[in-house]
Amino acid sequence: MKRKPVVMVPACNRMIGQHPFHIVGRKYIDAIRLAGCVPLVVPSIADDEIDDMLALADGVLLTGSPSNVHPSRFGEPVRDTELPLDVERDNWTLPLIPRVLHRGVPLFAICRGFQETNVALGGSLHQAVHEVERHHDHRGAKDAPAEVTYGFAHTVEVMPGGVLEAIISAAPIEVNSVHGQGVNRLAEGLRIEARAPDGLIESFSMPSAPGFNLCVQWHPEWQAATNPVSVRLFKAFGAACQAFRDRHRDAGQERAPDR
Repeated sequence: MKRKPVVMVPACNRMIGQHPFHIVGRKYIDAIRLAGCVPLVVPSIADDEIDDMLALADGVLLTGSPSNVHPSRFGEPVRDTELPLDVERDNWTLPLIPRVLHRGVPLFAICRGFQETNVALGGSLHQAVHEVERHHDHRGAKDAPAEVTYGFAHTVEVMPGGVLEAIISAAPIEVNSVHGQGVNRLAEGLRIEARAPDGLIESFSMPSAPGFNLCVQWHPEWQAATNPVSVRLFKAFGAACQAFRDRHRDAGQERAPDR
């Protein structure tokens, strides 16, 4: 029996009490298992360790997080110093992302992961979407139960001819909305896969990359097993990871690091 594909999951960094922790939400781990894969949570690593760690992966999942990408990464000062940042995660996920796409390793990026992919490839973000003219407030309900915060908030229009349409069809879908930042300038070479009713980009991909890649602003991992759209998304990601494993592992081929 073939082994399950391994999906790398970069961890966030959080202080719990007086001690620093590497942390990943369980809902992402459960969703990776729903995809038929094995999660590999990776702590902060040095730049010279990225290729060695990536050589173990058949896929990469970039999670959401309470933290934002540091605005200096797209040439802006911090607008709200009270919002959480995770510079340690930025330091290695931003250089990781181009290598993942270049190698054709399947990539699924969610919320913060969606935002950091755009920044890693040269795009920029709105630091506060709700303060931008013509855009709605995309933040979740504050201090509400998780079922309310992650409940359906609006529809998204799926663009024809893309990765997302191939997985879930072109019909509008309902999604949750739990983000303060959003795409401002889309990085060159990225294709819009879906938009919110106010025009905000909700999904994109990189068509020129040799492997499966899809980035979404909403949280499909939330109760994924009970959401038919989420099931399709994670099954598609899992299938891509399995195909990558078959090509590069079972055939005995070693991937040369991008050094």
